[in-house]
Amino acid sequence: MNLHHLKVFLAVAQAGSISAGAQRLHISQPAVTREIRELEASLGLLLFDRHPRGVKPTEGGQRLQQFAERIFALEQAAERDLRDYANLDQGELYLGASATLGAYLLPPLLNRFRAEHPQIFISLQVSNTHEVTRQLDDGSISLGFVEGPFPAADYAHHLLARDRLLPLTGPAHPLAGRRQLHAVDLQKHELYMREPGSGARVSIEQAYRELGLEARAAMVGGGTEPLKRLIAGGRGIAWLSQLVVEEELADGRLVCLDVVDLQIERDLHLLWRRDSQLSPAPAAFLELLKSNIKTF
Repeated sequence: MNLHHLKVFLAVAQAGSISAGAQRLHISQPAVTREIRELEASLGLLLFDRHPRGVKPTEGGQRLQQFAERIFALEQAAERDLRDYANLDQGELYLGASATLGAYLLPPLLNRFRAEHPQIFISLQVSNTHEVTRQLDDGSISLGFVEGPFPAADYAHHLLARDRLLPLTGPAHPLAGRRQLHAVDLQKHELYMREPGSGARVSIEQAYRELGLEARAAMVGGGTEPLKRLIAGGRGIAWLSQLVVEEELADGRLVCLDVVDLQIERDLHLLWRRDSQLSPAPAAFLELLKSNIKTF
């Protein structure tokens, strides 16, 4: 059905005459008459009874009017919804982040974004770099925050910060307080690491390989907080982000080992798919990041 014909029909039905319908639509009466006749011909029905003072929908016209009113009410609702969506009066922001970024860098930024756009629904899923890129690929998130390597050709990306991984243990560990340690000295002690797929684990394994060593995990912890607790109360060593251990180092719950021949640094990145257009909420969050993170 030609929707322009339908709009002309509805205007005439609601106005009660050809002339009033033409005025409502800002077109000529002959044009309105022609549109009505074409619609009647396409449907094989007379839609109006003509009277000296105007027109009145036939029974078929009354049935069509009910549908037309619903169709154009839905059109107006769609227009309002998309306008609100574009103006950030509604919408969704789906984010994925690896542990360090999700727990320490993003929360203050999300609080600021939420204060500016309280109608936006926000979802943050914290996992690891491998899972974040998978979520970007399947479209379940719009922006991903990762701390490990990724296929740069597949994603638009921005460097958020550089992070350093520190060799940490508890104050009772045999190496705590020792000076001038070498990476090989750590090999004699248990190494606690994140799960496979973690950006931190990939960075650690690569750094060990460059020294001809193997990073063998004696225990795997599914997140930064479990690893901090494990090494604080046990005998293990873990390489953890300097962003997440400031309090524990300050109060002595953790100790940073003096390893002279191994420094591990990594880049923290924001990613999104190159082949997709960011919707208004993710685009607005990207602008917030640009105005609050120096590396943009």
